[in-house]
Amino acid sequence: MTKYQMRAQVIKAMAHPIRLQILEHLLDHGETCVCTMVEQLDESQSSVSKHFAMLHDAGLLARRKEGLQVFYSVKVPCIKQFIQCIDSVLLVDLEERNSLLVGETIV
Repeated sequence: MTKYQMRAQVIKAMAHPIRLQILEHLLDHGETCVCTMVEQLDESQSSVSKHFAMLHDAGLLARRKEGLQVFYSVKVPCIKQFIQCIDSVLLVDLEERNSLLVGETIV
């Protein structure tokens, strides 16, 4: 597997709104049980577990079991800067689109 394929695997793991919510929650609140996220996301246990597993398998999350509960945490905190970079891209794009709209006459 090339470094580009491995990078794409990590980005693909993040490429879902629920997984981005999970990452943001973990970055803001630290280690969290899957059961907590099931309630917060209003999704089924199996669906949330699959999202966590995909993030874990991509190397983004660490996990530990405590009885029947599984707790996850962000393994690489630098992911926060990556998410902030994405937000910056969105903001710049929004500003560019807005300046285009301001310059046009609406009929």
